[in-house]
Amino acid sequence: MNPHQPSSVTARPIRVLHVVVAGDIGGAERLLIDLATRPEQTGATHALALFTPNPQLRAKFRDAGLKIYDHGPSALHPLAYLWRSFGPVDIRWIANAIRTEQADIVHVHTYASHIPGVRAAKLCGVPVLRTEHGLHHYTDPSCALFRRWALRNTDLVVCVSDYVRRFVAAHDPIMIPRLRVARNGVDTHYFSPVPFPSDSPFTFGITCRLEAWKQVDLVIHAMTHLPDCHLVVTGDGSQRAGLEQLTRTLGLTDRVRFLGYQSDPRVAATLTHASVSASRDEPLGLTILEAMAMGRPVVAFASGGVPEIVLPGVTGWLAPPQNKNGLVTAMREASRSLATAHDMGQQARAFVDHSCSIETMCREYADAYAALSNPDREP
Repeated sequence: MNPHQPSSVTARPIRVLHVVVAGDIGGAERLLIDLATRPEQTGATHALALFTPNPQLRAKFRDAGLKIYDHGPSALHPLAYLWRSFGPVDIRWIANAIRTEQADIVHVHTYASHIPGVRAAKLCGVPVLRTEHGLHHYTDPSCALFRRWALRNTDLVVCVSDYVRRFVAAHDPIMIPRLRVARNGVDTHYFSPVPFPSDSPFTFGITCRLEAWKQVDLVIHAMTHLPDCHLVVTGDGSQRAGLEQLTRTLGLTDRVRFLGYQSDPRVAATLTHASVSASRDEPLGLTILEAMAMGRPVVAFASGGVPEIVLPGVTGWLAPPQNKNGLVTAMREASRSLATAHDMGQQARAFVDHSCSIETMCREYADAYAALSNPDREP
């Protein structure tokens, strides 16, 4: 063949198998869908090896048109985790999915997928990419078993914020050359700006899993100091019943509304003027970015990865970390002027367009996949 003529053989795209061990529908699962439904932008085809007890999560992946190797209903309690991670059966099942898919890369997302994903990948001689969505497994003693082994046997770690990258680097400096940052991206066409609700009191919105570390109770308590404001809580979780009881106890049922889980996360933004987050050390905050994309400024604690996206006086208001009075002050300041909130909402949208679009995220993952699939290229 003439070396100057183009080859008639087209190289096949990189094949990625995501190992998903999860029960809830959160930021990690939504990021996975965003990646897997964009093969052209990520430079790869995508399939899932799925362990979940949640039919809603399974249906969400199927409705997105993803290719699934479905293990069937799978328990997620500690004994099931130990068996899945250290027993032979599920490892062989994942390895079989890797071989059947002819995967070039195994991509793991949640703590429960780290050890089984790495073990199966090593069995097949396939590199592992890990998205570090959060940090709780680094500080939870119950997650310590083989935590370092799974990390060091991961070929590349994509952190959702520089805050997460710094934390992992400090935890295990050996990993520094294998760390990179790719912020969660937002589909700015889907999450487009919407007008503020008219003829309604200033309304804050908080969208998250209703779990203890999200500290929604702090926001509900703050509402006792903001008698002219309303709050819309979107999401579900183990704390929901307690939060609803707290609302009743504080006499806020006429101003605090619970929407539950919404399959369309845009619903909440149409009812609100500003988004609020009270999470402890939020790694980044996908729901915060989605609210910003819809033209909503943000009130949050200045901790975790949040200061990387919420700029005081530009895209929102930041309170000192874990300072309850500071949160009240920031929320009160946000509610003072609809015009100011609107202007900051526009700047929040511009920030997402520039720095956190889904196209940018896909390019960064495409580069990561290419680095792993080419052994001669440094990650």
